[in-house]
Amino acid sequence: MMVELARHHGSGPISLTEMADHESLPRPYLEQLVVSLREAGLVQSTRGAHGGYQLTRDPSDIRMGEVLMALEGPIAPMVCASEDPTHAGICERMGFCNVNHLWTTVRNAITGALDSITLADLATPRASHPFHSPPVSVEALTPPGAYATTKDS
Repeated sequence: MMVELARHHGSGPISLTEMADHESLPRPYLEQLVVSLREAGLVQSTRGAHGGYQLTRDPSDIRMGEVLMALEGPIAPMVCASEDPTHAGICERMGFCNVNHLWTTVRNAITGALDSITLADLATPRASHPFHSPPVSVEALTPPGAYATTKDS
């Protein structure tokens, strides 16, 4: 939904029905998403015959970390690594657990990756996308000598 809004940025609002058709998503599902996105200030609605939804900011200014936070809440691979204060103290081992460092590192890596990608990046056609890389052949992934062939034996 947010990618569809980014593709239409600057051309006025787009209806949920249009987005549902373009993205092959159920309209009731988009209705649920748009509530959280509006509350987070990422989208705004316009009423009327030509109404619908549009982004509140330029797609290059919206980080995917913001979008996921609006839809899913704080990123937390484990409860002990959540930045959400309501989870503080849930684990009795919190002050001395050595594994907490692992989950905090994982959380930071995930949020760092999400925050490095903007909505504009995702709305860019795939062939010219900055994260696009050509397909890798199976041979390139196979270490030399990993499989003996009949010819080798």
